[in-house]
Amino acid sequence: MHCSASPRFLPRFDFLRLFGALAGLALFFLSAPTWAQGAKPPIFVLNSLDATISVVDPVSFQELRRLPTGKEPHHLYLTPDEKSLMVANALSDSLTLVDPKTGQIQRVMEGIADPYQLRFSPDMKWFVTAANRLNHVDIYRATPRAGGGVDLALAKRVATGKTPSHINIDSKSTVAYVTMQDSDELIAIDLATQTPRWKVPVGKLPADVFLTPDDKQLMIGLTGDSYVEVYDITGPKPVLSKRIKTGEGAHAFRAWGDKRHVLLSNRVANTISKIDMQTMSVVATYPAPGGPDCMDLLADGKTILVTSRWARKLTFIDTTKQQVIRQVRVGRSPHGVWTLDHAPRN
Repeated sequence: MHCSASPRFLPRFDFLRLFGALAGLALFFLSAPTWAQGAKPPIFVLNSLDATISVVDPVSFQELRRLPTGKEPHHLYLTPDEKSLMVANALSDSLTLVDPKTGQIQRVMEGIADPYQLRFSPDMKWFVTAANRLNHVDIYRATPRAGGGVDLALAKRVATGKTPSHINIDSKSTVAYVTMQDSDELIAIDLATQTPRWKVPVGKLPADVFLTPDDKQLMIGLTGDSYVEVYDITGPKPVLSKRIKTGEGAHAFRAWGDKRHVLLSNRVANTISKIDMQTMSVVATYPAPGGPDCMDLLADGKTILVTSRWARKLTFIDTTKQQVIRQVRVGRSPHGVWTLDHAPRN
């Protein structure tokens, strides 16, 4: 797998960084254990300020090791062939690819400008990144390789407002929706033409964006407020239809997997809200100490995994008892969390 890009977007060659990366990989492969056949896949936590990934055992609940990444890994996404977990290293302009089953580093892709957020379109033909510090969105054409993997070719760089943050793409793979957290805006970008359809003002410090399964409504977590804004996007421009009060610092979404409910982390309130998308109301609230950020939900639907951003911990929440059942110490400023043993993401 390699990344194709225009030469003017490629970073300059850095021998010291290359040497350090090779040394880190060598040490890792010498020490990394092989995951047992049939064992539960590991849990991955991105430590943004440490430039590492914590690999957590889901049975013993122990941090097994830390993998080196580029600077400021924030978010992650599975490749189309489901053989690699892509970790976006914002300040290193790179992606670290990790085996989702074994927790071993596979390779590093360079030349991806400031990938704060990343997402493949559902049809896997497009790969979109939000450059948080550079105020643009990059749209790549994604082409599967015959032997596995994917090639990325930059189609277009789209200028946005200040600090593009989170991305979502409709189920038909036609439109990418991106929030801009410092200009309080939402932009819709046509993927086929790589041009904006519209840009509208929204509430304070918009972060994650979530589409209902029918693509008719769009939800935005307002980290500068305590609400989720709901927009009707069936017309030529979005119309604000409701504001759902959740908790202070409304931030990141994670689908429950039943096409009806979605979770939202409230970073300042230290809670997680469960929202019914049919009534657009909060139906449950879970405690989530330490500044909850990104989440995953285990396949059985009984356990929420959430990164406690300010506490340097991965928190496990029992959805039946609605209480914290354990915490695992990880690195500084944990952000993204992911496991292959997850509930559906719709």
